[in-house]
Amino acid sequence: MIDFPQKTSIRELFNISRLAIRYSWLTLSFWLAVCVAGILAFSSLKYALFPDITFPVVVVNATANFPTAQETETKLTLPIEQRLGTLTKLDDIRSSTYPGQTAISLSFQVGTSLEDKESEVKTVLGQLTLPEGGSFKVIPFNLNESAVASYAIESPGKSLAQLTEITQQQIEPKIAQLPGVLKVELVGTPSTSVEQNKKVGKLSTDTETEKEKDAKNSSTLPPQALKAGSLVRFNGKDALALQVIKRGDANTLEVVSQVEKVVAQLHSTLPSVQLTLARTPRDYIQEATQATIETLAVAVALSVLVIFTFLWNWQATLISALAIPTSLLGTFIVMATCGFNLETITLLALALVIGIIVDDAIVDVENIVRHLEQGKHPRQAALAATNEIGLTVTATTFTIVAVFLPVGLMGGVVGQFFKPFGITVSAAVITSLLVARTLSPLLAVYWLKPKKYHREQPFWLTFVRGYRNLLRWSISHRSIVLILAVLFFAVGLGLLPYVPQGFIPQLDRGEFLILYKAPATTSLNESGAVAEKLEGFLLRVPEVETVFTTVGSREGEISRGTLYVKLHSDRTMKTAELEDQFRHQLPSIPNVTTSVADIPFVETTNERPLQVTLLGDDLAALNRAAKAIKERIEKLPGFADVTVNGETEVEGTFIEIQHFNSRRVAYISANLSNNLALGNATKQLLDVTKEILPASISLNLGGDSARAGEIFRSFSVTLGLSVLCILLVLILLFRGWVAPLAIIFSLPLSLTGAVVALLVSHNNFGIISAIGIIFLLGLTNKNAILLVDYIIQLRRSGLTRTDAILNAAPVRLRPILMTTAAMILGMLPVALGLGAGSELRSPMAVAIIGGLVASTLLSLIVVPVVYTLLDDCQYRKKF
Repeated sequence: MIDFPQKTSIRELFNISRLAIRYSWLTLSFWLAVCVAGILAFSSLKYALFPDITFPVVVVNATANFPTAQETETKLTLPIEQRLGTLTKLDDIRSSTYPGQTAISLSFQVGTSLEDKESEVKTVLGQLTLPEGGSFKVIPFNLNESAVASYAIESPGKSLAQLTEITQQQIEPKIAQLPGVLKVELVGTPSTSVEQNKKVGKLSTDTETEKEKDAKNSSTLPPQALKAGSLVRFNGKDALALQVIKRGDANTLEVVSQVEKVVAQLHSTLPSVQLTLARTPRDYIQEATQATIETLAVAVALSVLVIFTFLWNWQATLISALAIPTSLLGTFIVMATCGFNLETITLLALALVIGIIVDDAIVDVENIVRHLEQGKHPRQAALAATNEIGLTVTATTFTIVAVFLPVGLMGGVVGQFFKPFGITVSAAVITSLLVARTLSPLLAVYWLKPKKYHREQPFWLTFVRGYRNLLRWSISHRSIVLILAVLFFAVGLGLLPYVPQGFIPQLDRGEFLILYKAPATTSLNESGAVAEKLEGFLLRVPEVETVFTTVGSREGEISRGTLYVKLHSDRTMKTAELEDQFRHQLPSIPNVTTSVADIPFVETTNERPLQVTLLGDDLAALNRAAKAIKERIEKLPGFADVTVNGETEVEGTFIEIQHFNSRRVAYISANLSNNLALGNATKQLLDVTKEILPASISLNLGGDSARAGEIFRSFSVTLGLSVLCILLVLILLFRGWVAPLAIIFSLPLSLTGAVVALLVSHNNFGIISAIGIIFLLGLTNKNAILLVDYIIQLRRSGLTRTDAILNAAPVRLRPILMTTAAMILGMLPVALGLGAGSELRSPMAVAIIGGLVASTLLSLIVVPVVYTLLDDCQYRKKF
């Protein structure tokens, strides 16, 4: 028989339960303090939709007296881009060049100080000698400083000029001074419209001279000469709009709540002025967070029900159940310390860890109950059980932390996005470990009663007997079991290509955008007429509640417009279904392109989900290739709103030249419809471009396709690091390689279950389900550790390997099934996709449930078999 290394010292080291029971008042006092601090921490947490991420962008608008876009590109755009390219922490440079003007957008790494970069840009450009008459303006944008509320201001008896004066004097100052408000922007004022459009000769007025009219007709100045939004409409009527911009670190719900109070007061002091909340993310944030909290409560209730069903002991159930609120309160302390919010990502983390939180307590309490059933006194049972299980519970927790700490430490946008997830999960499982190791055994000593005898239910005895017989057969036919396990994993790999690849699920928010683009020479009145025609159609649709229109873009292009459409809450059609319907029914307007788009998660750019960047030196060749690709892909099903950036006049003169990182580019963009997955769409697009592109033009993916590729590469590295961390933790705790490798073998079995679950439920494999698969790494290890560790203990007590397996597996069967059932039922409400934002939560839970079912059923057989094979290898190596 193989000599096993002595681990008594390690088990004693991790058995802090002995100290917790000895110093009971200290233990209780500590957890009472944690609960009080946790309640205070919870009250300080703010509700939000997503984590606070700083996206620093600096825009440079430069002008010079050049008649063509090509000359402007050579003498203005390229010199500026070359200087700006030396800046540090720069992600990319994009520019649009028009005759006499260029707009250059600099995107910096997430978290970079916007103020520092604005200063650096000004310093660099200050050292540049511009062409005669040239000038530039630097505009910083923190994309987290977004509009949290847009109000349409109307008054039947007042003109827009009068309404503007009232707003500027009596409304705007009161809102601007509120905490969390960065600034208030007044949009749609008549004086601004006239003044701005006179500068480019786009708006005729009664005082306009013949010279100005001639200048208007011959003007080649680009639309970027204008500021954003010189015209606003609400429900088909001209209106004034007030946009409240929050500070980057301010909470959306708090800011909107404060603004609403001021607006309510203004309604009493200004009865003739009507302020209507035209657009805000507040309602959806409240609905999504409330739905997640309700899901969390249901998950807790189902987990407790599982415990009682297995133990049939209300005291043991209560002890296990108390671990949930206690662990959550401890987690809230960490969240508040780290500055996290109660938003989609952290609430999702809390909903998913409910099963893990209760799992540690279940394992400890179940083992104590088992020792009580053997006739031991509660204190004896608690000490013996915790000493026996302490290393196991600690090992499972450390492996979960080893999985999620790399997630929390990921870099870039993805890292910032999921840092709260990784840290919240890690904090929750560490807290639950402390609860299970201290509070649960202490309560068991005082609340559980000794049992003189215990009779197992006939059904359970039959089930255990059948499992033991199957396990005995498996050990005798190891090659068959191993071949079946490998085939099962191969099936998962074979099915993976059939799971649609996505990025982030489309949410049924009840709101979306309609964007239009007219020719660059379009006047403000003409652009407004386009918007009016689109509004007329939308307002006749029964599902549409309001339409809020802004003519003009952030960069100042009056040829562009945005219509924010809010749907009725009692509609019968989903948002995506109505979007597809509108794509086919929107009125056709000559020379105007329209597109229907989801509300972006973060309004970083105007990119669509699918974008291809063509890079080349020849503008004509770029233009031809882009148009050829457009003609091909817009005929394919699922590709919607296909557009090409860049325009030419009849004579072939380019009036718009696009750059990406100082190279000429053409952008081909498209939205996706008819449930076409992003991965499939990307593949089709790449197949088309390979047939068309000449050798002189290269291709880069953009939009969600590029982000998805970056994210999956990051997750591949994270997945590898997580497995490595798990292996190192297990080797450290088990002081050998046989048990760790046997435990690790349960991981691939879970992947097949996750793939099958995603395929059956018609969920995409995207960023959310990828997180679920990483989550599986920690969960599937728990059962294998619980089983293998007890096998080693029994072998050390003198049993043969086969007897140790046949005795350990049935004993650990109940806690394994209990914890698995608790985790599955705890995640079931999330997987069912109920409530606002469920599309974001469901894929993760589906992947986890599928992986848990597969890994639990198979690891109960396969892990012991693999353990025997590895043990044989170790035996041969030793002798």
